[in-house]
Amino acid sequence: MPHWLVIDLEATTDEGGWPVSEMEIIEIGATLVNRQGREQDHFQRFVRPLRRPMLTPFCRELTHITQANIDAAAPLTEVWSQFERWLTQHQPRLEGWASWGDYDRKQLQLEWHNQHLHSLLNDVPHMNLKQRFAKARRLERPLGLNAALQLAGMQFNGQQHRALEDARNTARLLPLILP
Repeated sequence: MPHWLVIDLEATTDEGGWPVSEMEIIEIGATLVNRQGREQDHFQRFVRPLRRPMLTPFCRELTHITQANIDAAAPLTEVWSQFERWLTQHQPRLEGWASWGDYDRKQLQLEWHNQHLHSLLNDVPHMNLKQRFAKARRLERPLGLNAALQLAGMQFNGQQHRALEDARNTARLLPLILP
């Protein structure tokens, strides 16, 4: 049975936001689901940023990620190899990977390039679920994840702006979007 990987990232930021090139991943959350959106496996890790290792108060408040979580984490090069080892076992059944919007894909591609990392995801099609959901619902413009869940008659489960919870909630919308 084919599976989909839904990924969400949390990254360094401050009030008003930063350009993607200035942000660094601080948490990776991924849920592997079947076409009905049922979780088969998951991956979650904190990541220690290198350029700006101190989280801003805004970032800590938004994500509920503590400085201690980040200080105890490994850098992306280590975390990404753990992720790739985890993903390898699922690769034969992987139909594609998805994220809510295009930020996560762009951030990963930037990090892979900057840190000379290889990813199995380069060979797997990516789906922007935010755009696909808007198109499927004939919306004038795409919605945030929480608004999309509400439109679909669902409530957000867990803590918003935490990578694994965001990925799991995004995955709940997958069956409404897949052909």
